[in-house]
Amino acid sequence: MAAPVRVLGFAGSLRRGSFNRALLRLAVEAAPEGLEIDVFDIAPIPLYNGDVEAAGFPEPVQAFRERIRAADALLIACPEYNYSMPGVLKNAIDWASRGADQPFAGKPLAIMGAGGGLGTGRSQYHLRQTCVYLDMHPLNKPEVLVRAAESFNPDGSLKDEAVRGRVVALLTALAAWTRRLQG
Repeated sequence: MAAPVRVLGFAGSLRRGSFNRALLRLAVEAAPEGLEIDVFDIAPIPLYNGDVEAAGFPEPVQAFRERIRAADALLIACPEYNYSMPGVLKNAIDWASRGADQPFAGKPLAIMGAGGGLGTGRSQYHLRQTCVYLDMHPLNKPEVLVRAAESFNPDGSLKDEAVRGRVVALLTALAAWTRRLQG
C-alpha cells in the first residue's frame, strides 16, 4: 500500500467563524483514504518586514516554512476580499517564499474557497498567479467555488451536502496529481 499523501492546509482568513476555515475543517473530516491533512494557522505570522527578515525568520514563519517543506502537497482555502486574495494570506505566502530555499517550489496545490456571489473565483485566480510564480503546481480541476451563504449555516456547519462531494473530488484529484508529480 502506498504511503499517504501528506497535505498542509491553511485558510486565508483569521476570523474564528470564517466559512473558509469551515471549508478546511470539512476537508479534514472528508479526506479520502490515503490522504492526510494537517492544518496550519497563519494568524501568528507577523506582517512582512525586511528588517525583521534580516535578523532571522520569526518562529511562526520558520514553523510555516518547515511544515510546507515537510508536506507532499498544499491545500489553500481562499476567501475573496475586494476581488482578490486577503492580505493575511498574501503576507504568509510572502514570508514563506523569502530566500533561495523557499519551500513552495515543486509543490502540488489545490485551491478552494467560500465567499459571495462568485464564490471566490477572482481571488483564486490571483492566488493561482502567485503560486505559479513561486513554481507550485496548481491543480486545474475540479474547481471548488462555494457560495458561503447558500452552503453553510451561520454557525459554520454544512447545509449543502453537494459541497462535501465537491471537496472530496478536489482532494481525490489532489492525491492523484501529487502522486503523478512525485513520479
